[in-house]
Amino acid sequence: MNTDAHCAKAELRRQLRLAIHGLPEAERRAASARARELLRRQAVWERARTVLFYAPLAGELDVSPLLEEALQAGKTVALPRFVAATGTYLPFQVSDPGRDCAPGRFGISEPAAHCPALELKRLDLVLAPGLGFDLSGRRLGRGRGFYDRLLAGIAGTKCGVAFDQQVVPQIPAERHDVNMNFILTPTRWLEIPAPASLPA
Repeated sequence: MNTDAHCAKAELRRQLRLAIHGLPEAERRAASARARELLRRQAVWERARTVLFYAPLAGELDVSPLLEEALQAGKTVALPRFVAATGTYLPFQVSDPGRDCAPGRFGISEPAAHCPALELKRLDLVLAPGLGFDLSGRRLGRGRGFYDRLLAGIAGTKCGVAFDQQVVPQIPAERHDVNMNFILTPTRWLEIPAPASLPA
């Protein structure tokens, strides 16, 4: 483990939690609505046939109303579910959010036991929460590594979702980090350039 990066991330998490905590609830709701409208206008969203959503924690930007819209548009929709046998999150299909979701191990809404698993390779688009993102596509999670392990197995488009206050100049990089292809905020749709190839 890179100790310097680990400590820098811990401090950045503290700062970002304070910034998010300072957002009034009405502002969060309005900002979430603006972000959803911005996502609706993107070709990546229109083209995606299978989308992995997330159930927002308190303080996270809420794109969950788009889940029902995606189902009505004929998309396949999934949410992560904690699998105790492996200690990891995996995607499970949701057809009816009211019937198919229940509180999971950490109190987060998850697909219930009757929901079928989805292969990671089927996911066209992943909407990924985080405490912070930078303009290189790096994501700062909550420190447990659950989402990093999930994202590492997904080849589809990865879109980080956050409030504008959560986009920072730079996040320290560690080997296990998975970069985003896009970042969605209430005011910006950022496409992350692919890293330059090394000369042969």
